[in-house]
Amino acid sequence: MNDYQRRRFANRIVEGLFNTVTDKKIALLGFAFKKNTADTRESASIYVSKYLMEEGARLNIYDPKVEREQMMYDLKHPAISDEQERVDKLVRVFDDPYSACADCHAIVICTEWDEFMTLDYSRIYDSMLKPAFIFDGRMILDHQRLQNLGFLVETIGKRFARMQVNRLPAAGQ
Repeated sequence: MNDYQRRRFANRIVEGLFNTVTDKKIALLGFAFKKNTADTRESASIYVSKYLMEEGARLNIYDPKVEREQMMYDLKHPAISDEQERVDKLVRVFDDPYSACADCHAIVICTEWDEFMTLDYSRIYDSMLKPAFIFDGRMILDHQRLQNLGFLVETIGKRFARMQVNRLPAAGQ
């Protein structure tokens, strides 16, 4: 993902969550820049996290290889955040994806780890707040299956489901 795509993806997340992520819990799955590595240099996850934290989101992060210390180092870098205490307040790192997703409003897939394709999404859906969203930034998931479970699914470049919003006419109309 280039910088424009990262920013656009983060904006789609905010838009999808009813134009605000302030105090909403978002599970970010994957922090490495690609699967099968712990390397985080120029990882899209860092920048997506930055944009979401700027909007006040609470992030639950899981990556099978990247250590908590590396994640926090990257997120506290002066180019990413000028408020290190705010990162400590907004970010929690988890050892398993199920715990990271529990009680969240949304899941964001940022790294194409094979394990993310085989997670028990029914179990995850049951543990999340509703409506439950998945933003697949790597287009690796079975979107139809996720929709059948009840998830609202969005990816980069393709919108799968939108919640219907019934708007009342303005007064006097």
